[in-house]
Amino acid sequence: MSETTNKKTIWKVIGASSMGTLIEWYDFFIFGSLAVVLSTKFFPADNPTAAFLSTLATFAAGFVVRPFGALFFGRLGDIIGRKYTFMATLVLMGGATFLIGCIPSYETIGFIAPFLVLILRLLQGLALGGEYGGAATYVAEHAPDGERGYWTSWIQTTATVGLFVSLLVILLTKSFLTEEQFDEWGWRIPFILSIFMVYVSYLIRKNMDESPAFKKAKDEGTTSTNPLKESFGNRYNMKFVLLALFGAVMGQGVVWYTGQFYSMSFMKTVMNIESDQVDTLLGIALLLGTPFFVVFGWLSDKVGRKWVMLIGMLLALLSYRTIYDKMYQTTNIENKQEITEKTIIKAEYKVDGNKTDSIYTVQKSFADGTEFKQVTTRHLENGTAKIVDGKISENIKKTTHINSSDKWTLVGLIWIQIIFITMVYGPIAAFLVEMFPVKIRYTSMSLPYHVGNGIFGGLLPAVSTYLVTNAKNGGNPEFYLEGLWYPIGIAAVCFIIGAIYISNKDRNVN
Repeated sequence: MSETTNKKTIWKVIGASSMGTLIEWYDFFIFGSLAVVLSTKFFPADNPTAAFLSTLATFAAGFVVRPFGALFFGRLGDIIGRKYTFMATLVLMGGATFLIGCIPSYETIGFIAPFLVLILRLLQGLALGGEYGGAATYVAEHAPDGERGYWTSWIQTTATVGLFVSLLVILLTKSFLTEEQFDEWGWRIPFILSIFMVYVSYLIRKNMDESPAFKKAKDEGTTSTNPLKESFGNRYNMKFVLLALFGAVMGQGVVWYTGQFYSMSFMKTVMNIESDQVDTLLGIALLLGTPFFVVFGWLSDKVGRKWVMLIGMLLALLSYRTIYDKMYQTTNIENKQEITEKTIIKAEYKVDGNKTDSIYTVQKSFADGTEFKQVTTRHLENGTAKIVDGKISENIKKTTHINSSDKWTLVGLIWIQIIFITMVYGPIAAFLVEMFPVKIRYTSMSLPYHVGNGIFGGLLPAVSTYLVTNAKNGGNPEFYLEGLWYPIGIAAVCFIIGAIYISNKDRNVN
């Protein structure tokens, strides 16, 4: 087969694999992108902070079960083949996402709503647990020797592009609807649209051929009959599974989720920036940073995977506190000059049946163009504030509309974090594929990947938000930086293990 034909074939493989993987990541990230809205739909509204933490916990649950999906679908992939396995994961993911968009709210069906969301979120996690290993293995097994980093890095872009597409669909949906319409029913549209994208991707994947490496192994009768036992019951292979997890993927996972998800959550809930602005900022940074996945994947073919990934981790853990302090102070209204004559204070009452709320609104304008709004809603009983657990029952919502200069400062700071991500994530698929033989590759690489990303990375938004909330309640003036100790600690441990024990050469297994 000619070189040109080879290149045409692998581009088709990448296109078909990437589209399906992108859609699965889109499905998975829609939930996280709409976490603030979903917290008001599927959980009790009396305690917004608890509702948001519950939503993050449900979001994290999808990550926690990913290793189980890796084991289940990885086994299937090593027995029946890569193609049919990740076709099944695509359908499962798309169906679960579609159904989340159909679930009635908490006000309608009570605690059944969060229960159903949790079940579907778990199904999403299982599906994604089987998807990534299949797609990465499939592409790697089509790639020429010495070029796996470059070709698999195209698959690595799909996670970030999936997040970008999810943000884009949300912004477009909001642009066609009023704020009230989106809050009432429009948030369901991104979930429901998923089913159409999944159908198109399914038709494309249906016509794909099995990977040549697996086909050869099957023809020669060398495929595994018990991939789980051979992957994790074999001490020699298990050593590489553990090394992949604790020396590379664990750190990659926290760097990945810090730059893309914690940054989003931080800007929305700690910095109180308007949701639409946050989505726009993150979208621009993702668009500017995504090509570097391919750059660092290609570089890892030339200089080795190890130090490209580890240097990315080191830069991240050394600079996170500086970056997030700069982000927070950039929009901190205490650092800005208020135009006092433009301050608007309004008090009103809202009566809805037997419920009465007092709504106190303060709007402030600042010399640099920043706008700030705080709405305090108190629930009244017989004309007085309702007391819950010895405290006044009130909901305080702060919103900051940032100016153009601050916008680009934040884009730059997020972009730096995206670069860290591309360094650790660009080469990781090739790194994992090269550690394990064909007959157990799907299973062996999927587990450390999804434990590192699903457990260590997936828990990051919830753990970090909890640390920030605790520090704030404890009166810590730098409460907004406390959530970073989690990714910094995990990345530091991973860097040390990886630097000592990982070789810069692959195992050269077949």
